[in-house]
Amino acid sequence: MSLTICLIEGDGVGKEVIPAAASVLGALGLPITFTHAQAGWECFTQQGDALPEATITAMRAADATLFGATQSPMAKVEGYRSPVLAMRKLFNLHANLRPTRSLPIPGGREGIDLLIVRENTEGLYSGRERREDDGQTAITERVITAAATERIGRTAFQLAARRPRQQVTIVHKANVIKEGDGLFREVCLRVAAEFPNVQASEMLVDACAMWLVRDPARFDVIVTENLFGDILSDEAAGLIGGLGVAPSANVGAGKVAYFEPVHGSAPDIAGQGIANPIGAILSAAMLLAHIGATEAAARVERAVQAALREGVLTRDLGGAASTSEMKDAILKQL
Repeated sequence: MSLTICLIEGDGVGKEVIPAAASVLGALGLPITFTHAQAGWECFTQQGDALPEATITAMRAADATLFGATQSPMAKVEGYRSPVLAMRKLFNLHANLRPTRSLPIPGGREGIDLLIVRENTEGLYSGRERREDDGQTAITERVITAAATERIGRTAFQLAARRPRQQVTIVHKANVIKEGDGLFREVCLRVAAEFPNVQASEMLVDACAMWLVRDPARFDVIVTENLFGDILSDEAAGLIGGLGVAPSANVGAGKVAYFEPVHGSAPDIAGQGIANPIGAILSAAMLLAHIGATEAAARVERAVQAALREGVLTRDLGGAASTSEMKDAILKQL
């Protein structure tokens, strides 16, 4: 049966790394049909909509979506809403999965194999903001609900139950944010009781940030709220080579899911052909595993590892390989 994968390049280096990842997917010999859709800041400037209805339709029709990056303005622009946040809300993609595994890169930390499970729909990214006192006071509401916390907690423990170490660290700041993080902690510990074979522990977010640097190998699965997960996963990526090699998945209970590199649009290097495609290619491997093509996913991961062991490195990793040269090295290993 044919697989349909929707490709959304988005903005900046997304236009370079998504075609590279699509080339790797196309080289696997699988019955894949690619569709193409638009989203992002450039799409907004052209169409007045950062996530057009045609893109929503294409994502719903596909088995999964591979997304590049979006460039969001720093100041508020009337009518613009981040397509990433919109997709997560629209398709109820409650879980952002960000794995961090050691890679054979000079200076990279060894022995790391952790997964950050980040709540994807609320927290400070809920969009509930306002200005008061003639614009001199800005208030952003951080939303934590029992329902969303239970859902992300259960996802984390289910994933941990399938991993060799079967450990979950619940990360919060309940000692200070007693209501919001108190609720998050309370609900996650309640979910933990349903998984007696999974070892549960808890840690304050600032301590977690410190231990990620000092001893990242101590962690297996980390579950946390939206902003904390965003920051901690970027920190973790720095241990294995940086954001250029970091993949992610956005999944929920429904059919729609999308996969994206963590690095963003990187406007400072966009169009130069030097962006690292590994984050996008490993995101494509996560996509394959999600739709059941587990052996193909493992082939992609092995090819990335082999290309790096051969010493092919992009500039962010200390080498000189272009986006295309990195892609070709991975294709050669396939």
